[in-house]
Amino acid sequence: MTGIAGNGAPWRILRGALVALVVMGAALGAPVHAVQPDEMLADPALEARARALSKGLRCLVCRNENIDDSNAQLAKDLRVLLRERLVAGDTDEEAVAFLVDRYGEYVLLNPPATGANILLWIAGPVMLLAGAGIAFATFRRRGPAGSDDLSAEEKARLAEILKE
Repeated sequence: MTGIAGNGAPWRILRGALVALVVMGAALGAPVHAVQPDEMLADPALEARARALSKGLRCLVCRNENIDDSNAQLAKDLRVLLRERLVAGDTDEEAVAFLVDRYGEYVLLNPPATGANILLWIAGPVMLLAGAGIAFATFRRRGPAGSDDLSAEEKARLAEILKE
């Protein structure tokens, strides 16, 4: 394609700007980890364990974001505490249990369906089924559309309206 002057420069500029936008969008869409270098452990195996565990722990400030991705100070404190527990020799389960004991099951991004949480796991499907049952009963009680019996006077009036 060529521009007004016939040299194609405007299209090359537009294409270059479009490529720059795509590259910037890809860079901005990349996952960003909030883990600071001073938090990271020297042992790569322990650091990998800490990263894997922190993906399943909720930032208590950001709500639905894991502590690995959150920049909140509390998330940083949780990351440091988790790494301290791993360095102290805790297993993955013990380190997570320590945080759950301290902050409650809310710290887990995917809490188990046990105890009081069972109500939360069951409530959604139960309410959906209850709503479907109420809708079914309501429509069944009403009967098919247009089945309302009209009086002779109403039928005559309807016929008159339809003729117009």
